[in-house]
Amino acid sequence: MWASPFVLRVRLALSLKGVSYEYVEEDLKSKSELLLKSNPVHTKVPVLIHNGEPVCESSVILQYIDEAFAGIGPSLLPADPHDRAVARFWASYIDDKSLNGKTEEEKAEGAKQAAAAVETLEGALMECSKGKPFFGGDSAGYVDLMLGGLLPWIHVGDTMKSVKAFDPATTPLLAAWADSFGALDAVEPFMPEVSKLVEFAMAMMSQAAAATATN
Repeated sequence: MWASPFVLRVRLALSLKGVSYEYVEEDLKSKSELLLKSNPVHTKVPVLIHNGEPVCESSVILQYIDEAFAGIGPSLLPADPHDRAVARFWASYIDDKSLNGKTEEEKAEGAKQAAAAVETLEGALMECSKGKPFFGGDSAGYVDLMLGGLLPWIHVGDTMKSVKAFDPATTPLLAAWADSFGALDAVEPFMPEVSKLVEFAMAMMSQAAAATATN
């Protein structure tokens, strides 16, 4: 699904590794039998089908790609066990902090938590990068992909709220990281246009408002 940050993570991982694949777009309002059969628990995208076997959940798929295609392209996870554990911790943190409140109170609380999470991630980038451009050091890795998949939607939030989540004044490392990650040859072609995502978000909000009014 073109607008899904979770699908984007997988596409970026395959691109970074240099693995060719067939991309199949899903209509989530009318899910295919293949999707329902491949991910019967959550019936969500993304699903990676490799050697006829499905793998679900973006964070799990990224780890699978790194292991299944170990001899191809750069490693996504560090070789050192402790560094791998740290990368998995921050990847989990990124997913845990991807909060979207529905009521105004929840949105306000979500905004506070998001601001605190960004501050924490600035420290994480300093720790993991060891002075290099990416969480993975010299090259983008697992944590970069986990956060990078969300990057277009972070830009959407910036556009719609007239703010800057990764502000050079307050989070200079994340601001520089976002520019470096988005400019990678393996990343740039797959990033959806922010203007199209804004249109998509506005349409979803209109549909949600209409559904609420009907109920």
